[in-house]
Amino acid sequence: MLPLALLGLAADWPQFRGRNASGVADATNLPVNVGAEKNVVWKTALPTGWSSPAIVGRRIFVTAVENEKLYTIALDRDSGSILWRREAPRPRRQEMQETNSPAAATPASDGESVFVFFADYGLLAYRADGRELWTLPLGPFNNPFGHGSSPILAGDLVLQACDQDAGSFLVAVDKKTGRVRWNTPRRHAQRGYATPVLHQRASGLQVLLAGSYQLDAYDVATGKPVWWVTGFPWQIKPTPVLDEDAVYLVTYSGESDPGQQERVASFAEALATLDRDKNGKLSKDELTDERAKSRFEEYLDLDDTGFLEQRDWEQFQRRRAGMNSLWAFRTGGEGDMTEKSFLWKNAKSLPNVPSPLLYRGVLYTLKEGGILTSFDPKSGELLKQARIEGAPGAYYASPVAADGKLYVISEEGKLAVVKAGAQWELLAVNALDDGSKSTPAIVDDRLYVRTYSALYCFRQP
Repeated sequence: MLPLALLGLAADWPQFRGRNASGVADATNLPVNVGAEKNVVWKTALPTGWSSPAIVGRRIFVTAVENEKLYTIALDRDSGSILWRREAPRPRRQEMQETNSPAAATPASDGESVFVFFADYGLLAYRADGRELWTLPLGPFNNPFGHGSSPILAGDLVLQACDQDAGSFLVAVDKKTGRVRWNTPRRHAQRGYATPVLHQRASGLQVLLAGSYQLDAYDVATGKPVWWVTGFPWQIKPTPVLDEDAVYLVTYSGESDPGQQERVASFAEALATLDRDKNGKLSKDELTDERAKSRFEEYLDLDDTGFLEQRDWEQFQRRRAGMNSLWAFRTGGEGDMTEKSFLWKNAKSLPNVPSPLLYRGVLYTLKEGGILTSFDPKSGELLKQARIEGAPGAYYASPVAADGKLYVISEEGKLAVVKAGAQWELLAVNALDDGSKSTPAIVDDRLYVRTYSALYCFRQP
């Protein structure tokens, strides 16, 4: 397990999904029935944003966008009152899907400072009282779907994943000064949305990052790749979860279900048969695969040169070979550990966005339509799969757990409370007054839920 110095205090929720993105808290006496006016301690109106609340000490941090301006906002945990809000520079407007937001990344905080990322600027750091500490411009980024990965803290470093169609990297920044300690290129990675997680090994602290086609483990001190596993599809949205010696991750992309994999000729073979003008690269007109031609600009020409070069083609090969699944691997090793560390996979009930949850010896996934599935994390056996009655629709927020309960919220604002267990049971479905794409946070005996228009604090009387 990671020391608390790396994760924040046990009672805090210092980043996306709390301690090490696990989605699990030690809280007790949490409410089952909540609503716009039920078990509400306070409700604070906020500008829109998909980021989740990060909670350390007596402060809550979120990001938001209002009138095309980007903000970091601090709230008082006891009263919900806004303590300060700071505007970030916005020198550009990142292309993104309608379902994404310019304020998607969740802040990370150590209590003394808070660190935020906006794809339209880069990284920024503020002291807990709102004074600017440093800024680090990054980008612009080549990710047509927008950004999703949140910053995390690893000792005195801020780690930020910046995956995109061309030029992906993982950067480590000194949290005191904003100076870049290392910047590791991720040549294989394309559009990625997973947040990094930390794993303590005898050899040192590692950071695990799921991305296009593979999951990589890097040495936190140097940024050097240590081990990796491969075989995944081209874009990864959910964040992995860790057990003592295993990592679980969901991979889902279109056209990557089991049985849809295809062998694609090597780049040299393709040039030999398709490169009519013999310039060592392929134009759209030279392709014969109609499906590839129809997606040339959006999916294949990753660096927007108007041609497919070797990297573009290799990524095309990987994309046609990747497979959707819920995966389990042992952690550790050196180099390519795909075969040596593989434990099991299960391709049933795969979510697109919500991250898996490991709680009290049971692994959960939450799929669109409100389909909640429990698995045995040791074998991958499916234990129970059923729809959360009364809460259908789309899900972007990830499940969280504490006090023997799971909390999940749908896009339309249906907050379901589930009794945890292999044969989980639905306890309640609570209708809020607005939708949500933000993952809830749990600290002590309070549940914090952000909707499109407000942040709620719920508590059992």
